[in-house]
Amino acid sequence: MEPCWQILKEFHIDEDVGFALPNPLEELPSDYDPWMVIARNIPELIKTRQLRAEVEKVPLLGIDQLKEHRQQRLGRLALGYITMAYVWDQGDGDIRKVLPRNIAVPYCQLSEKLGLPPILVYADCVLANWKKKDPSGPMTYENMDILFHFPGGECSKGFFLISLLVELAAASAIKIIPVLFSAVQQQKQDSLQKALEDISGCLKKALKVFEQIHEHVDPKLFFNVLRIYLSGWNDNSQLPEGLLYEGVWDTPRKCAGGSAAQSSIFQCFDVLLSIRQSDGGESAAAFLQEMRTYMPPAHRGFLGSLEAAPSIREFVLSKKDAGLREAYDKCVKALVDLRNYHLQIVTKYIVIPARQKSGKNGKAEEPSELENQGTGGTDVMNFLKTVRGTTEKSLLKEG
Repeated sequence: MEPCWQILKEFHIDEDVGFALPNPLEELPSDYDPWMVIARNIPELIKTRQLRAEVEKVPLLGIDQLKEHRQQRLGRLALGYITMAYVWDQGDGDIRKVLPRNIAVPYCQLSEKLGLPPILVYADCVLANWKKKDPSGPMTYENMDILFHFPGGECSKGFFLISLLVELAAASAIKIIPVLFSAVQQQKQDSLQKALEDISGCLKKALKVFEQIHEHVDPKLFFNVLRIYLSGWNDNSQLPEGLLYEGVWDTPRKCAGGSAAQSSIFQCFDVLLSIRQSDGGESAAAFLQEMRTYMPPAHRGFLGSLEAAPSIREFVLSKKDAGLREAYDKCVKALVDLRNYHLQIVTKYIVIPARQKSGKNGKAEEPSELENQGTGGTDVMNFLKTVRGTTEKSLLKEG
């Protein structure tokens, strides 16, 4: 198995945590205290209406001292939180269209170094935003916390940590991928069948973890508070031109907010099983393709390498082996179940609260387009239904 980890390491994939950042740092060199003090106190600073004034006082700091990858990720995470908090502030529609140069310049420099757009993405708030309370203890909700919070009490901890734990459960399937390709190469049908069954088991485990979201995330708080701080400035009527990064560009830039579509793990299973999201229509496929630009470049590279590999699906189809087909279908079904569950979550956390908000004057109205949008800027229900439908169509046998 050793060579397989050498291959995965090249793509910044870790044996234990998959696409997540292993052991994120919690501290930066002391020169960067002005960033860290604000990032650690965002809920309080917003509550006391001091956030924007404090951000505007921060000195313009160079990024030269942030030499190591984990330092750069922590610096970017802190600046991402500060940017979201500065733009949306109280979440009451009083928004800023210009990010001041003291934040914009280092944020864009760090983003360029890491190959990511200058906005808080899934790779920041989920994959690099965690710590263990007891370093020798297990990776469980009880023994973990997030590094920075948004307003909404425990809501951001619940949302980001459950997302991370789902990611980790699914990530246990990554180490099986080299085994799959080796089985195809050596024409070993039994090994391939076993590997596919292992992958479907990992996906089922991810679904079990996903179910914990109800214990830790309140739908009203998520919809009315946290969601605002995850919203981007692409297809957003409140920032129709995007955000101006002062001192970096002369014109505003449009960036999508954080979205589960920016998770490499689920796109990776689509590629692995040859589930062609383009069959569900151009808009869903184009959105998923665009979301890859919000992933760390090494993870994008991994998806590209899977696309260039031999097709597992074609191999299974060519073998006319009932057990092999069933094992492949188990993987597809496990993905369909995850996508079904995601639809239920979106209904509970976005669609129903949006209807309640629209109907608060005693009239049940259809929610506005903006209220129904995912943080990535899509019509989230239609997008997820399309992706689920395309996944279902990939089953080799009906029923």
